[in-house]
Amino acid sequence: MLIRPGPESVTAPAPESGATRQELPYRLRQQSLLGEFGRLALQTRDIGQILQQAAELCAQGLETSFAKVLEYTPDDNRLLVRAGVGWAPGIIGNVSLGIDMESPAGYAFHTAQIVISNHLQEETRFRTPKLLSDHSIRRAINVLIPRGGEGNLPYGVLEVDSPDPGQFDVADADFLAGFAGLLGLAIERQHADTKLQAALDHQAMLTREMSHRVKNSLASVVGLLRVQARNALSEDVQNALKDAASRITTIAQVHDHLWRSTRIGFVDISDFAGGLCTKLQETIFGNKVTCRFEHLMISADKAIPLGLLINELVTNAAKHAYPGGSGAIQVSGERRGVDLHVVVSDQGIGLPQDFDIDQPRASLGFKVIKSLLAQLEGRMSINLEWPEGAAIEFDVPIHQD
Repeated sequence: MLIRPGPESVTAPAPESGATRQELPYRLRQQSLLGEFGRLALQTRDIGQILQQAAELCAQGLETSFAKVLEYTPDDNRLLVRAGVGWAPGIIGNVSLGIDMESPAGYAFHTAQIVISNHLQEETRFRTPKLLSDHSIRRAINVLIPRGGEGNLPYGVLEVDSPDPGQFDVADADFLAGFAGLLGLAIERQHADTKLQAALDHQAMLTREMSHRVKNSLASVVGLLRVQARNALSEDVQNALKDAASRITTIAQVHDHLWRSTRIGFVDISDFAGGLCTKLQETIFGNKVTCRFEHLMISADKAIPLGLLINELVTNAAKHAYPGGSGAIQVSGERRGVDLHVVVSDQGIGLPQDFDIDQPRASLGFKVIKSLLAQLEGRMSINLEWPEGAAIEFDVPIHQD
């Protein structure tokens, strides 16, 4: 609610003559400036810029070179000059005024009224502060800047000053009150944005912490599986435990990238796949695993099955492509339209003559591959034109915001 000046707060304003000022163009100019500020307040998130622009436009609207925005600081119970025009260097951000009879702004804040004073040297309601006398200020007009929420103290005071003789009147106070109302809305929006961002940052921190803890827990499980594999008497059991450890390591890799990622819930497939191939290289002795992916952010619900799928295909190639020897295994990926196109290839003996991708041999590894592919809603094919060895390709739809 805008507070109208009471009789005790206005020093008998007398309208200026038409020779001094043309009233209609003057008021139209004020309305134009108010509309200009309203657009800026809606479009700008920088509260410092909004406060400074308010001071500049208010000074223009009241045809003077001095204006300032004062913010109430509860810690020291004073009004700090936050923005302004016309003042000497070092004033803004450093000088403050009391919220009592020390200044017209303090009096306005203390009484919760609009204050107009056209003869500061004759005032009995409040003192003229050194800040104003140092700049030869003769008259001032002050309005409160409201803060949203019932019972809240105002944000501070919007003040326009002039060193020239003349008269500020009630219509000028209405103009300034319009600016103060828009300022209050902009300030409350900025405070709401700050609270929302703090909540988002806290949520991001919790998400990263959760991913970090999951990654560490999975690493512990991998360690236990590897201990069991070393102590197992059956080679089949050893291999099964090693494969399980490898799959869990892949999931841990995703969570490692999640808590490090700048975008919560997403990983860079290039970094993730590169790290995954490095881990696979550590467990696939003799074979050289290389990885080349386009930089692309994908969601964790895609990255986990995708990583497991790459893990299975690379592991299968290491087991079967080079019987009795070793060789190279390449993994690559790039975006093709709405899909991520991935190729896992080798230069080994190739696939069996009777291999049918739609009816593969009933190995656990290929059952896992088919299950992961279905989870990704992907499509798999064999590149029959591959010059040597085997190349399995698959396309996975990806959705980016």
